[in-house]
Amino acid sequence: MGTPEEGLAWQTAVWAEISDVYLREIDSRFAPVVKSTVKRAELRPDDVVLDIGTGTGSVALHAAALVGPSGSVTGIDISADMLELARGRARDAGTDNVTFLEGGAERIPASDSEFDAICSSLCFQYVIDRVAAATECSRVLKSGGRFVAAVWGGPDACDIVRFQATAGRFAPAPPVTGVGPGALGDATDFVAQLDSAGIAGRVEAETTPFENSRISMSRGRCSRVSRRRRCRESASKKRRPPFVTRCGRIPNRGARSSTRRSSLWARSGSRLIPASVGAPEPALGG
Repeated sequence: MGTPEEGLAWQTAVWAEISDVYLREIDSRFAPVVKSTVKRAELRPDDVVLDIGTGTGSVALHAAALVGPSGSVTGIDISADMLELARGRARDAGTDNVTFLEGGAERIPASDSEFDAICSSLCFQYVIDRVAAATECSRVLKSGGRFVAAVWGGPDACDIVRFQATAGRFAPAPPVTGVGPGALGDATDFVAQLDSAGIAGRVEAETTPFENSRISMSRGRCSRVSRRRRCRESASKKRRPPFVTRCGRIPNRGARSSTRRSSLWARSGSRLIPASVGAPEPALGG
């Protein structure tokens, strides 16, 4: 496997490639996760907030509205492309109490004890060195500060992770291990790392909706193509070549179970890790 530096370069390239489509098509699907993350942070006016893995700025902009003009939010991300989109969103919204900086969880560009709260939505499963990240989070949080991170559950509990795991079998292996959508499906080790760094936390499981009309649309199109192909082949009584056989069977199977599967596609599980500095709580498995 590669080095952490190679892993970071790989991740940065991936986010750069999909940044535009992420803002255009994906961001809105994760709005329930963003809303729940910020809600659990219990932000107040005047709070100074850090958003780790801000991406296109959804958490940061939501938090900025809650802390008001007397508070401030800093959003950090490893992707310069994502940050440019976040800055554009802030300008368009007229939000001037938020700053976006390049940086990662393992090396946060901030002073000691700078923040009242840290929020992070769907980021920590991609962090390469979580021990370093936990130490950094503890360093920049004020005593009594709040830490809330949302991550995906494992493939057995989270449909989007199951889907991505299946699709990922056809992609090259990443240069580093231990990262990916379901990497913190069991967050026990990460909670222990936070605890060792001085952040006492627990894991809470929550089910959030995930809407994607393109999935059902694609399934319907594949089913129609499959039915037309089957009718043509039946009429000609010719044996189907192996490739056509495989392509026909997969969408047909999905189409027959579309009612059952539709409820799964519309649901995705997330795990939130609410924690605080200086307010010990037992670490619980989610």
